[in-house]
Amino acid sequence: MRNLIKQFLKFGVVGVFAFVIDFGVLVFLTECFGINPVVSATISFVISVIFNYLASMRYVFRRRDDISRTRELVIFVILSVAGLGINDLLMWAGSEALYIDYRLVKIFATAVVMVWNFITRKIFLETRN
Repeated sequence: MRNLIKQFLKFGVVGVFAFVIDFGVLVFLTECFGINPVVSATISFVISVIFNYLASMRYVFRRRDDISRTRELVIFVILSVAGLGINDLLMWAGSEALYIDYRLVKIFATAVVMVWNFITRKIFLETRN
């Protein structure tokens, strides 16, 4: 249990940095360029996923020896695309359908996707002991 807590804390640190990238790019694109928040959220999410892959697979999860790095990246991207779908659905529902400020919706969406990411990456990408 102690190792799981330590791992989740590392995941949280990586997640904070990914969130700063994600949120910063979202607000920058929306406020400076007038891009629709859902489109901005998609772009910012993709940028943060690249950082998240590099940091997560280096500092958080123990790589599996039975899959190649290419397959690992493909799995990571597939899981991230599912997370993007969750993110965009929540962004649309909150900001477009419920008229909640997109920044508040993004914080909620990030929390939901964080849980999704940790569980699915642990199941599909981490070595099993």
